[in-house]
Amino acid sequence: MKQPRLLLVEDDPALAELLEFRFQAEGYTVLSTPDGDEALLLAAEEAPDLVLLDWMIEGTSGIEVCRRLRRDKATAHVPIIMLTARGAEDDMIRGLETGADDYITKPFSPRELIARVSAIMRRIRPALAGEQITVGDLTLDATAHKVTRKGTILALGPTEFRLLKFFMEHPGRVFSRGQLLDAVWGTDSDIELRTVDVHIRRLRKGIELEGALDPVRTVRSAGYALEAV
Repeated sequence: MKQPRLLLVEDDPALAELLEFRFQAEGYTVLSTPDGDEALLLAAEEAPDLVLLDWMIEGTSGIEVCRRLRRDKATAHVPIIMLTARGAEDDMIRGLETGADDYITKPFSPRELIARVSAIMRRIRPALAGEQITVGDLTLDATAHKVTRKGTILALGPTEFRLLKFFMEHPGRVFSRGQLLDAVWGTDSDIELRTVDVHIRRLRKGIELEGALDPVRTVRSAGYALEAV
């Protein structure tokens, strides 16, 4: 299996060298830069599988790099872990609202960071490899274009299939209607936000199974998420 590509954006040379060494030892291909502008260029050349992003870096700030990566369709769904000395709750919330998947304050244990990265990679790796993805009692085979639930083959339309695949690649994470629209229909789409609600209803109906819980969770004023049930 191809080595996962990790983009490390950290301007502390000693910490960057340590993390690069530790992750290479874990089997990652590591691209490292202390500069936010160079990080965006590296991500544009080839989307990484995961980004470790310091907040206070040279050039474009880490929070702005995170925002731009989320706006770019090619990197919109790449997991981002922010590394920062800013431990205030407001900073953490700002980082997560900007699009970070996790937030680790300095100083931190490299072992803990590796464990967190490994957990995310275990979750997304099947999707990267084109293999089956399983969340709870749902299994999606992207190659065969087939979805099963408790062994029952489900009939889904192409849009609902893409929507479910996106959810299953990011289990538990809440996405707004706008984020789902960009991810499933594309950033150039002129489809209205309420169309997302229509396809969510169709998806729910398509994966409905007697005696099984609804895995699609509606989060009021925030969006939708897929939970393992």
